[in-house]
Amino acid sequence: MKKQNIDEADFESTGYSYTLSLIAGKYKPIILYSLMEYEPVRFNEMQRYIKKIADKTLSQNLKELEADDLIIRNVYPQIPPKVEYSLTERGHSLVKVLDKLCDWGNENRR
Repeated sequence: MKKQNIDEADFESTGYSYTLSLIAGKYKPIILYSLMEYEPVRFNEMQRYIKKIADKTLSQNLKELEADDLIIRNVYPQIPPKVEYSLTERGHSLVKVLDKLCDWGNENRR
C-alpha cells in the first residue's frame, strides 16, 4: 500500500479513527471489558464494577454502544424488571483489539 503525503491524508476516513469513535470516552472501554469478562452483566453489577459512575452516564454509554451494535440489551418481562447486557457478534469481534490493549498495558506498566 502506497503511503500518502500527510497533506493528502484524511485521518477521519481511516479505520483507526472509526474504531476510536466507537470506543472513545472514559467508560466505553471499561463497559466493553466488563462484558468481555463477565457477560451477561446487569446494570447494577456494571455500576458496582466501574464505581463512581452516575446512572445517567452509564445509561447513556450503554445506549451509544447498543446503537453502534456492540452490545445488546436483553429485557426479561418480570417484576421487578430484569435487564442484562452482553456483547453482540460485532462486539465480540472487538475483543481482539481490547485484548491487545490489555497485553500492551501489562507489558509496559511502570
